[in-house]
Amino acid sequence: MDILDNIRIVLVEPISGGNIGSVCRAMNNNGITDLAIINPRPETDWEDASKLSCKANAQLEARKEFSTLKEAIAGCTVVAGTSARTGFYRDTAHSPREFASITLESAKDHEIALVFGREDKGLSNEELALCTHIIQIPSSELYTSLNLSHAVTVCCYEIFAASGTFQPSEEKAEEANSELRERMFDVWREMMIKTEFTHEQKLEHMMMGLRRIFSRGKLTVPDVKILMGLAKQSIWVSNQWKNKEK
Repeated sequence: MDILDNIRIVLVEPISGGNIGSVCRAMNNNGITDLAIINPRPETDWEDASKLSCKANAQLEARKEFSTLKEAIAGCTVVAGTSARTGFYRDTAHSPREFASITLESAKDHEIALVFGREDKGLSNEELALCTHIIQIPSSELYTSLNLSHAVTVCCYEIFAASGTFQPSEEKAEEANSELRERMFDVWREMMIKTEFTHEQKLEHMMMGLRRIFSRGKLTVPDVKILMGLAKQSIWVSNQWKNKEK
């Protein structure tokens, strides 16, 4: 069983159907598939939720609905409530990045829950009292309250990133060795003179600058061949123009 399968996202009385759909998309973007909704409103626009969920529509259909938060988190060990407000016991809040490691450690063997409150007033003190942890998402003082789906996205992303599930693609091309790089620099040296980009007195100074530029990142064999080809073509074009002028 994937460790992310033990993570439940709980929405307490969400107002917007569009937000519910966007939450489904955010969850699936980050490999999380357990969604619980507390007291969905009778007037919820499920059609809008379906539109905003895009290809995560199956996630929307698989949602679980509960009457109370207690019921939704009954089987969970770690329960984290999100809050933008400060003061009282909220001063011990974790950032989503800090909480990710706590989440994953417990999720190895237990179900855990991340609880998100209403769009207009968040979670009540009574609801936060049911939580073992509080998450506060860092935000600018210009506007500290995040949209519901954005808050879910941030929290899910930090957990997904910390899980090591995603493996970025790796460079498959071989890194260019010193001999090949020096051959490239020889061609560029010739090109800068032939195209009159610089003159002999400043050539070595320019070459040092060029070496620094090309040393800021890894150069692969294909990279070097492209750069050599560019320089050789520039030399050829320069020679053609000079021959026309004669």
